[in-house]
Amino acid sequence: MLLVDDTPENLTVLGEILMPHYRVRVASSGQRALTAVVSDPRPDLVLLDVMMPEMDGYEVIRRLRQNPATRELPVIFVTALDSTEDEAHGLELGAVDYITKPVRPAIVLARVRGQLELKEARDRMRDQNLWLESEIARRMRQNQVVQDVSMRALASLAEARDDETGNHILRTQSYVNVLARALAALPRYADTLTPARIETYTKAAPLHDIGKVAIPDHILHKPGKHTPDEWEIMKTHAQQGADAIWRAISDQDEREALDFLYIAMDIARCHHEKWDGSGYPEGLAGEAIPLPARLMALADVFDALISKRVYKPAFPIEKAADIIVQGRGQHFDPDVVDAFIANIDEFAAIAARYADLAEHQAASA
Repeated sequence: MLLVDDTPENLTVLGEILMPHYRVRVASSGQRALTAVVSDPRPDLVLLDVMMPEMDGYEVIRRLRQNPATRELPVIFVTALDSTEDEAHGLELGAVDYITKPVRPAIVLARVRGQLELKEARDRMRDQNLWLESEIARRMRQNQVVQDVSMRALASLAEARDDETGNHILRTQSYVNVLARALAALPRYADTLTPARIETYTKAAPLHDIGKVAIPDHILHKPGKHTPDEWEIMKTHAQQGADAIWRAISDQDEREALDFLYIAMDIARCHHEKWDGSGYPEGLAGEAIPLPARLMALADVFDALISKRVYKPAFPIEKAADIIVQGRGQHFDPDVVDAFIANIDEFAAIAARYADLAEHQAASA
């Protein structure tokens, strides 16, 4: 502990009382005390005189409380000031106790022991809280990883049935993230597209085509053009996907914890809707289409354009971009198209980073 007093005799008296029981350091001024508390070995308790020249005890404790490194350090005032007002003032400044001079050894030892026990308990509780916070954060990270991997596995299942690769998931997920971040810079979207909301959109994006698991193979894998009846069945994958997600979450009360799945449900159901109302399954138009679905609509079409299909080759980035621009205000939300145009280089980089070896050769030509 640290004893602070400008009178050597007072330091001697306190030292004789405490040294048989504790390790003791001394400081003969307020400034030296401020230096001592942040140098090793750091004290667990300070016994501080009030009336000292240059810097009194009140100023010392003010500075201790202002410094994050010493803010929690317990201080007992030891002083000849014995009025109720003096004691109240010291306690208001943050002192944990108040001992009047002349000191009585038994009182000093009892007060010191009590404060050290309290400090030990506080330190133990703080360490336990830090451990608990760290453990909770670690478990949350683990749960997040499991959640993301599980959702990507489900999405991959749907893509595999459609002869897609997992890279389609990674590309469209990344495109959605780019578009959301670009729109977030616009004042009208700033309140909606917070970093947390953008993360939710990105996390939900892989489930956009989960409904394809419900489409019969002979329709899903048909190499030629679908008949009108087959096309009607094919289009049901949007609602089928939304319904599958709803069945999984409808009996759960934790809406906030499952927010990304509600977003995924909107994306699955509405990513084939068109800005002009000519899409499916509900013919929604304009801002009636949920925003994450409007982002996925462009992301999904762009990726289809630059990917090889049985009915077409992979288009170069420039041709795909021209088709997207032609759909501005018809197929796609104009704001989303503008965000795409402003970030076309980032789209190209994503396409290259997660390229399918065969399918994207033309896109890089």
